[in-house]
Amino acid sequence: MLVVIANDLPPAVRGRMKLWFVEPRPNVFVSGVKDSVAKQVVQYLYEHCPEESGLMIFRRLPDTPGYEIRGLGDHNRQITEISGLQLVIEKQIEFL
Repeated sequence: MLVVIANDLPPAVRGRMKLWFVEPRPNVFVSGVKDSVAKQVVQYLYEHCPEESGLMIFRRLPDTPGYEIRGLGDHNRQITEISGLQLVIEKQIEFL
């Protein structure tokens, strides 16, 4: 499975993504492609998307923890790793 969230995609890339993915919301793409195809799609995105695209990619892995999170450019969320587990920080709370 592959989930791609973007701030903004080039029209050619977005059109191509619609061939492989369901787009439940604008610039949110979900697909159940095989792992080998998912690697090719991620490579395609990294080659054809500028930094302004703000990609966040969630890819299923056969190993623990079962997924990988990758980002490209300035996305709205921060990716962090705690004890080998990748997490997305939604909102940071500052303590006084």
